[in-house]
Amino acid sequence: MRAPPGPDRILLVGASGQLGTDLARVFAGPELIALAREALDVTDPDAVDAAVSAHAPAVVLNATAFNRVDDAESDPGPAFAVNAVAVHHLARAATRAGARLVHFSTDYVFGGAGPGPFAEDAPAAPVNAYGVSKLAGEHLVRSAGAQHLVVRTSGLYGLSGSRGKGGNFVETMLRLAREGRPLRVVQDQVLTPTYTADLADAVRRLLGAGPPGGVYHLTSAGACSWFEFAQRIFSLAGLTTDLQPTTSEAFGAPARRPANSVLLNTRFDGLGLTPLRPWSDALRAYLLAKGHLPDLP
Repeated sequence: MRAPPGPDRILLVGASGQLGTDLARVFAGPELIALAREALDVTDPDAVDAAVSAHAPAVVLNATAFNRVDDAESDPGPAFAVNAVAVHHLARAATRAGARLVHFSTDYVFGGAGPGPFAEDAPAAPVNAYGVSKLAGEHLVRSAGAQHLVVRTSGLYGLSGSRGKGGNFVETMLRLAREGRPLRVVQDQVLTPTYTADLADAVRRLLGAGPPGGVYHLTSAGACSWFEFAQRIFSLAGLTTDLQPTTSEAFGAPARRPANSVLLNTRFDGLGLTPLRPWSDALRAYLLAKGHLPDLP
């Protein structure tokens, strides 16, 4: 028997991940049910249906993802299992429960039709298998008939780090710099790095506004290349390192990346909500929270 629906109940899936940790903090309260990856196998449709049925949420937040972009290029199966098929399970279960699904997607659904920045209604054309798997998840959410919000974001980093990636870009740069490694970072890929604490707060505000369904872009303000991001990390942290720019071709990653995947937060701004702060300000806040900023005299 299905539980009676909870008008304020939120089911968070993927609660122990980088984004999930901040979503759990922002939505903390008696109405939040937070399930870590170990507590729910989202690739099991029966387990997903049982969890959603048992908790009867008003909102399902899906923070699960397979985000190892280069691994997906050589073996796309695991990416499609989590980013597409599992999303369909969640969307169908949410529809049956009368819940709104909030699913997180990526700027990497763009790139194949030219450079950004991209508004929500720009035609998606991914350039790698990971992006295709995320776009497939978006389509499966819509096809399931769920009351849905698809939130696309970019370049996430957060206090808990990404277990799938062994941390995040900021921590990797700081670790390699402190090891005295020479660093070569691409300067021909432009994006908007986004702090998961800011993204989680923006999702809370978005849901509070009672928005119509569909796709929303949520990123920090501004844009930079990965090289410029690394420069700013070291500048704020007071580190001097051998950092040089390189090109995507010279770097030679297995998976192609978009040249410019900057997202325009058009629909979020149209609701009259306060935009996310600039990416450099968010980075400073992150470094402060992690204890990476140098002591001031």
